[in-house]
Amino acid sequence: MILTASHTLGAAYESAAAAASATVSSATAGTVSSPTVSSAASGPARSVRSAIYAAAPADTPAGGIAGWAADLMDSLGAIGAGVAIALENLFPPLPSEVILPLAGFAASQGKFSLLAALLWTTVGSVVGALALYWVGALLGRDRTVAIAARLPLVKTADIEKTEAWFERHGTKAVFFGRMIPIFRSMISIPAGIERMPLPLFLGLTTLGSLLWNSVFVLLGYGLGSRWHEVTDAVGLYSKGVLGVVALAVIAFVVVRIRKAGRGAHRARG
Repeated sequence: MILTASHTLGAAYESAAAAASATVSSATAGTVSSPTVSSAASGPARSVRSAIYAAAPADTPAGGIAGWAADLMDSLGAIGAGVAIALENLFPPLPSEVILPLAGFAASQGKFSLLAALLWTTVGSVVGALALYWVGALLGRDRTVAIAARLPLVKTADIEKTEAWFERHGTKAVFFGRMIPIFRSMISIPAGIERMPLPLFLGLTTLGSLLWNSVFVLLGYGLGSRWHEVTDAVGLYSKGVLGVVALAVIAFVVVRIRKAGRGAHRARG
């Protein structure tokens, strides 16, 4: 089922990968040179949550996921940012575009160093991806084929096509997938099912995660109290990716239903 979904969304992945590169470039261009809120040099660091409340516009809520991530960073420092990103990998509804700029903002306030923010968020990304890789490895090809055989509209041939696609594009998919919502988590599972060599998987995941995390942590660090502007901008990109994925799934279902209808019509004829 997971491999079939990966094949169905292959075209969506390739479109989103191009969009990811454009998003990184445009986001970087918007970085300002100094934080809006004073840095650690001007006094002792406040808690991350209190800094969020102080910096947030009157009409912007400072709780929710941002408040939860801030509490982790207040309790654990940069490790808390890493824990939040590891959980984001395991539970995609947690948005990295909130956690990463917030980690940069916390570093600008002296809660921890910028290097620590970059290091621990990347460690968190790798740990979360590795957990999903082992889920895929434990599931294995035989179980995947058996599950697919029981699903409506899914054929064993879909698994074979997906395997062929991953064999050709697996390295690119793992690397660029770290920069695309939904795929950030999903791509680790087929990598485990296909038993991509672990050193290669770890290397690609680390490099892709470091690039993506660095952009958003640095933006949060540079924008200071305006860190939420990164979240607002990237949120549009995330919604676009979700839209592409939804269209790909709908197209797959429609095509399969039509083929099934034609087959039934021929059988009656």
